[in-house]
Amino acid sequence: MDSKGFNETMKFSAVGKESDSEAKRILVLVYTALAEKGYNPVNQIVGYILSGDPTYITSHNNARSLIRRLERDELLEELVDNYIKNNM
Repeated sequence: MDSKGFNETMKFSAVGKESDSEAKRILVLVYTALAEKGYNPVNQIVGYILSGDPTYITSHNNARSLIRRLERDELLEELVDNYIKNNM
């Protein structure tokens, strides 16, 4: 890629709003399952998003299967969107 390509802004296609509510629902369920098992939910979810390794998520209450229904970029988008909406 030439140097011009690194100076251009890439556009990321956002997922649909119906997916956002599903991502939020799944994150809440996964967070709860992790907390119930005594894990630090934030650390575990971050580990999963960064690595893609589903073993960061407990299988308790089907949390591992639930989180794998979504792409990691959908989860990250939901987290960033929620953070911005609540901190601006």
